[in-house]
Amino acid sequence: MRYYIADLHFFHANMNYEMDMRGFEDAEQMNEYMIKQWNGRVRKNDEVMILGDFSIGKGEETMEVLKRLNGAKFLITGNHDRFLEDKKFDTKLFRWIKPYEEVKDDKRKVILSHYPIFCYNGQYRLDKNGNPKTYMLYGHVHNTHDERLVNRFCEITKETLAFSKGEQAEKPIPCQMINCFCMFSDYVPLTLTEWIKVDEERRKKLI
Repeated sequence: MRYYIADLHFFHANMNYEMDMRGFEDAEQMNEYMIKQWNGRVRKNDEVMILGDFSIGKGEETMEVLKRLNGAKFLITGNHDRFLEDKKFDTKLFRWIKPYEEVKDDKRKVILSHYPIFCYNGQYRLDKNGNPKTYMLYGHVHNTHDERLVNRFCEITKETLAFSKGEQAEKPIPCQMINCFCMFSDYVPLTLTEWIKVDEERRKKLI
């Protein structure tokens, strides 16, 4: 099984008192809860795509967390992942580390980036039933005003008509951008199908 999650921010105590207001007593309590939530879902042979800002901890302490987390880990680099610069950090704890990637997931293309990409590769592609074939998964903006701006862009895009290749009439532009912010899933890595459902329900409340 393949899962996705973003912006865990291990060791980032300020996430409890600023911006996210996560509500844990300290970084240690937050770390332990996130590890518990992760391992409650992910099994040894599963894959987890981490969309950046995994940890602000030092190399050695970040390695200890990674060793406790089930599954094969893949990292899309975020702006806070400075542990990667620590010479003591073993990068082999991740299957790969990249700034951007495109993967297949149950016949669907998935664009992976820490930062939201408004005009992503494959955005217009639909299957024979008119369903999206490409999804853009991102992090970085957490649940801030920036995420509300992304939501406004998505709504404007979906209301905009344009010609697609092979079409005889204008149709609304597809826009499948999903914020995989860890707090939206109670710190549990989710499948693409699960994130699609979570995102759909969440965005209804933003309109």
